[in-house]
Amino acid sequence: MSTSQNQMHLAAFVTAGPGRPGGWRYPGSERNWLSASYYQHIGRVLEQGRFDLMFFADILSVPDRLGNSMDSQLRYGSLGSLRLDPTPILASVAAVTRHLGVAATVSTSYLEPFPVARSFATTDHLSDGRAAWNVVTSFQDSEARNFGNDRHIDRDKRYERADEFLEVACKLWDSWDDDALVVDPAAPLFADPERVHRIDHEGEWFSVRGPLNVSRPPQGYPVIIQAGASPKGRDFAARWSDVIFCSHASLESAREFYQDIKGRAVRHGRRAEDVKILPMANPVIGPTTEAARETERQLADLVPPLAGLSTLAYHLDIDLSGLPLDEPLPDVDVPGVQGHYKEVVEMTRRDGLTLRELGKRYGGRTEGAFVGTAAEVADGMERWYTEGACDGFTVGAVHTPGAFEDFVRQVVPELQRRGVLRTEYEGETLRDNLGLERPASGTWRNRRYGA
Repeated sequence: MSTSQNQMHLAAFVTAGPGRPGGWRYPGSERNWLSASYYQHIGRVLEQGRFDLMFFADILSVPDRLGNSMDSQLRYGSLGSLRLDPTPILASVAAVTRHLGVAATVSTSYLEPFPVARSFATTDHLSDGRAAWNVVTSFQDSEARNFGNDRHIDRDKRYERADEFLEVACKLWDSWDDDALVVDPAAPLFADPERVHRIDHEGEWFSVRGPLNVSRPPQGYPVIIQAGASPKGRDFAARWSDVIFCSHASLESAREFYQDIKGRAVRHGRRAEDVKILPMANPVIGPTTEAARETERQLADLVPPLAGLSTLAYHLDIDLSGLPLDEPLPDVDVPGVQGHYKEVVEMTRRDGLTLRELGKRYGGRTEGAFVGTAAEVADGMERWYTEGACDGFTVGAVHTPGAFEDFVRQVVPELQRRGVLRTEYEGETLRDNLGLERPASGTWRNRRYGA
C-alpha cells in the first residue's frame, strides 16, 4: 500500500434522484436521473478530480413526517421523492472508472446479512477493490411500514441489531480464506474445501450457516462508512467505521466531533488514523465572492420553506407542521438524527432564524466557509483540514452535475497547488487510496460493539 498520509481525502455525496429541492430547479441542472449515463458522467468527473469515492445516500420510503403527508416531499422534489436503488448503480459507475471508490447506503434494520454481504463482495470483485458500504440503521416509522412493521426499532435495539449484522457480514467475508479459490484444471481443484468454512452463526437477531458463495473480497472487507452522531452512534462508528460522514454548522463543532471520535477509536484499540472523518461541504463557487453569494441567493430562492422543513422533519423524526413558522425552532426531544438537530440548533441560535427561514436554509444548505471564489473555497477547506476538524470532506453538489464540474475544474487545482490534495492516485484499491490497511481474516473480532 502506498498513499500520502498528509493530504485530504474527498468523497462525493450523490443521490440517485433529484437530491436538493432547489438544486434540481436551478438553470442548467440535468434531470436524467433514471439513466445510468447520468451517474457515469458524474463518476468520470469525480475521478478527474482525484476523489476517493462516490457515495450514494438512500432511504426506504417516501417520507411523510411533516403533517402526516407525502405532499411536500413529492411536490417539491425533496429528500425521498425519488430514490433509485443505489446498489446496481455502483457497477455501472465502476465500469467507466479505474480508481474511484463506489459506495452505497444499505440499512441493517430491514435487510438480511447474507444478501448484503454477497452484494458488496460482488461489487468489490467487479470493481477490483473499490466498494464501500454506508451502514445505516434507519429510523422512520414510514420505512418500517414498508417491511411489515408498524413502528421502527428503538435506538438502542437498532444499534444492537446493526452490530450483529456487521459481525455476520464480516464472518461471511472471512468464510473464504484468501487463497481458497485455486482454479487448477489439471488437479482438478476449483476451490479448496479446507479453506472455505461455514460460519454457523446463532445470535439474538440472526441465524446464518454460511459460507458465502462469493470468494473473499479484494479489500478483505469493503470500506465501511457510517454517520453516527448520538453517543450510541458515535461509539458504534468509532468501532466499525473506516470513514465517518458527518455534518457541522461550524469549525468548532466539527473539531469537537473529530477529537471525540478519534479518542473513542483509540480507546477501542484502533489507531486514530484508521478512521477518516469527512464532514459535509456544499461549495458554491463563482468568479468573484459576490457572484458566488448571488448564486447562493438564487439557489435559496428556489427552495420553498416546506421543502426544507419536510426534510428536517424526516431527519429529526418530529412533525414540525404544528409549530409557528415565524418563531424559532423550540427545544425538542429528538428521536431522529442527533447530529442534524445539533446543526440546526447551532444555525438557529447563531443567525436568529425563524422556522420558515430555517426551512429554506435547511433545504438548500451551504456553508459560509465554502462559498466564494475557488481560492476562497480552498482557503476554507484547507483551514478545516489543517486545524484538526477533518481528514477531508464529503462534497455535495448544490446543482448537478454542474457544481461537481465547477469544483473539479476550479477548486481541485487550488488544493493540489497547495499540496493538500493528491495529483495522482497512489494505490490500486479504495483502501489503498484512503491509507487504510487491508484487514486480515478475523479483524472484526477487535471491533465488536460493547467489547
